[in-house]
Amino acid sequence: MATSQSVLVIGASRGIGLELVRQYRAAGAQVVATARDAAGLARLRELGAKALTLDVADAVSASGLAWQIDGEAFEVVVINAGVYGPRQDAMSTPTQADFDHVMHTNVLGPMRVLPQVAEALAPDARVAIISSRMGSKGVRSNASGWLYRASKAAVNSVLKDASLVLQGKALCVALHPGWVRTDMGGAGADLTPEESAAQLRANIANLRAEHHGCLLDIDAQVLPW
Repeated sequence: MATSQSVLVIGASRGIGLELVRQYRAAGAQVVATARDAAGLARLRELGAKALTLDVADAVSASGLAWQIDGEAFEVVVINAGVYGPRQDAMSTPTQADFDHVMHTNVLGPMRVLPQVAEALAPDARVAIISSRMGSKGVRSNASGWLYRASKAAVNSVLKDASLVLQGKALCVALHPGWVRTDMGGAGADLTPEESAAQLRANIANLRAEHHGCLLDIDAQVLPW
């Protein structure tokens, strides 16, 4: 008898994260997902997911994840928690508060989560951080959102290091979700959350060994760091 897939989605209260939960549940997966507040947790429970309270920007909250997932063996882990921050171009200095908020959420958050989920991975698991092609220096052609870009370049580095440690245990990738019509992407973006989540799921399912430690575009092409 076939068993259902076991999935963990970090940062799933809305947007792409919530849609990933919806689609994985519709496909029959057993899903554990996290949100920061009661409303987000309620949305996850309505989809049939096991909902856990987690704020990756809070050290005490993040430190409680490991015991909550003790005994799990996830085949797919998606770390989706992230914020954009101020929409400033390069040479416009961010405030200390903005810098701390973006970097704590987008970089320190995954650095807190990855060590805790490492012990809850099934053999040959897939671990994906939702990053952005805006973090790629190789394809960069403008300097908009430079704080967000810096945070995504940093989390790409985090993913690369995690891939070295988890070599042979899990396929690890950073994934660009496309330009998506969420609170972050805006109403004029190319993709709906449903379209982005569907393609992300396909990209995760179709990962090959050569993708390990790479940044993939929404069309599954490898992007330069």
